[in-house]
Amino acid sequence: MSKKQQGTAPQKKSSHVQVLKGKLDISRSGMGFVMVEGQEKDIMVKPNDFGKAFHGDTVRVEVPKGNGFGKRVEGKIIDVAERKQSEFVGNIEINNNIAFFVAGGEKPVPDFYIPIEKINGATNGDRVVVKLTKWDKNDKKPLGEVITVIKAEDEGDLAMKEILIQAGFPLSFEDEVLKVAAGLPDTISREETKKRKDCRDILTFTIDPADAKDFDDAISIRNLDNGNYEIGVHIADVSHFVTPDSILDKAAYARATSVYLPDRVNPMLPERISNELCSLRPNEDKYTFSVIFQITNRAEIKHKWIGRTIIHSNHRFTYEEVQETIETKDGLHFKPILLLNELAKKFRKERFDNGAINFSSTEVRFQLDEKGKPVGVVVKESKDAHKLIEEFMLLANKTVAEYVSKIKINKEPIPFPYRIHDKPDEEKLAPFVAFARKFGYTFNIKDENQVAASFNKLLKDVQGKPEQHVLEQLGIRTMAKAIYTTDNIGHYGLGFENYCHFTSPIRRYPDVMVHRILQQCLDKNVKLDKKMEEKCKHCSDKERSAMEAERAGNKYKQVEYMQQFIGDEFEAVVSGVYTFGFWAETVLHKCEGLVSLRDLSDYDNFELDQTDYSLVGQRTGKKFRIGDKVQVKVIAANLTKRQLDYEWVIDKPGKPAKNTEPKENKATAPKKAGSKKTNKK
Repeated sequence: MSKKQQGTAPQKKSSHVQVLKGKLDISRSGMGFVMVEGQEKDIMVKPNDFGKAFHGDTVRVEVPKGNGFGKRVEGKIIDVAERKQSEFVGNIEINNNIAFFVAGGEKPVPDFYIPIEKINGATNGDRVVVKLTKWDKNDKKPLGEVITVIKAEDEGDLAMKEILIQAGFPLSFEDEVLKVAAGLPDTISREETKKRKDCRDILTFTIDPADAKDFDDAISIRNLDNGNYEIGVHIADVSHFVTPDSILDKAAYARATSVYLPDRVNPMLPERISNELCSLRPNEDKYTFSVIFQITNRAEIKHKWIGRTIIHSNHRFTYEEVQETIETKDGLHFKPILLLNELAKKFRKERFDNGAINFSSTEVRFQLDEKGKPVGVVVKESKDAHKLIEEFMLLANKTVAEYVSKIKINKEPIPFPYRIHDKPDEEKLAPFVAFARKFGYTFNIKDENQVAASFNKLLKDVQGKPEQHVLEQLGIRTMAKAIYTTDNIGHYGLGFENYCHFTSPIRRYPDVMVHRILQQCLDKNVKLDKKMEEKCKHCSDKERSAMEAERAGNKYKQVEYMQQFIGDEFEAVVSGVYTFGFWAETVLHKCEGLVSLRDLSDYDNFELDQTDYSLVGQRTGKKFRIGDKVQVKVIAANLTKRQLDYEWVIDKPGKPAKNTEPKENKATAPKKAGSKKTNKK
């Protein structure tokens, strides 16, 4: 990827200065640093030189040419290329009919001037959400308007909203966006139906979490006269309703992804689209984009067809219902479900035989009461029902990417949002290989295929062993992060040469782009998008922001849940080691807290051994290594910082928790939180 594509190429200013483009990070102290891709060192920016920029904004910064013997260069922000966020949480101050907004949070934000007619009913001192409306060159302060007054008793609601806003996700859609969405027709037109393959008479069903409302994929199946099976993967046709450069498209692109917090979903698209028009609800005709396969009972793919369709879902299954059908071999449509499960197992085996890596991670879901407070923790299990859907979605994604990758315009590939995953970084891999060797596991690092085979052998051999947890977690950390890009280097973790995201356009913008380009290819009317790489980077950045928000939301609920257990002791596993202490995750609740080095100092002087992923006592030799079991006491739960503090309980054997139930609201019926499909690959 060239610097020009990345948007970091110097722009001419004068003979003594140059302009670079990067992301502004403002520290707690108020100093700013602009991170420019391809530049080894960040550019330092003093608070007086921020211009109109906020933390997280993509900015253009003016810097002197030359870098004076490797010293950190200092610059001045001259322009904001892209805002990270336009909404902020804080308090409103009203005095003599003049209103100002004072933002909360760790990052410094200038006060906003709020016209008195834009306070939306707020009174002095209220906690509010304010939207930035204008900040022109001549304005001393940003101009804003109050869009929500947050009630003081809704602490959890406030925390989740702050997390979303700080991550750059608006809390609501603009009225005009909702108006356009509401005006979209829900009728199936005869004219549109003629353009599509009609699959309404084929057995079709969806399989989703119990609390899902946006059903964006369905599977159809029927027997063919030649003895093969026709299996269709049908995806909600969002691009039929959300057209390029429309107000709906701009709103979806700005978000780029839905965000799934423990108690809510912040959707990429208005509910009129995500939960109604495009949701593949049972007993309704729906527009879809499909990949239809002819498959033998040996899972050999004999034919593929890609195109727009119309379907009619016969039934809506939950994962639990399908899992029961698989286990009992009985239930509604049990024969096609069992067949799909057998084919999925064959596809899965073929993937691993071809170099895919069999990593799995534990996911936790909170049970919530009617007020959104956590009353229990449930560990999610990936069972055959989940794997069935996953394999067919992976197959569809791979098939679409393969099709587009073969199309060339003037002998050049089409700009397309591939989902790529690079091979492990050698610097990260080397210490892990050395660490695994201490347990007797060897790695062949001759090439990436051998590395993948070594990983799979380790993951199989380590099952049930004491070191399983530590090696699985450290193995995941050696992996690169999957991103969107036009540079099609393949997906290392899945073992695919070509891969994209096609199957979740309701909640991921790259899938919408894939649908549009795919239709252009089918129509033989491809329009080359010169900004595709920029759009890919935007989607990757928003995905990362969403993941950070989801982690912050889970952390908040962990702290909120563990408040009731202060003073109680639990068995835990060391989950991370640092110079300032170690993190431990309770076995019972999967809630992580910090054991500070300061609190360990009475026992010994501990130092970090990076090669062994451990803290080692210099006098006693006592070691805390990732994966070790420890006994901890909960000593503090700080909701503001979203941090749990634990204390190491010295030389006590592991024992059950003193209290595993909430001290209050024990009889409260739990509420299920918003869910999502887990295909993040």
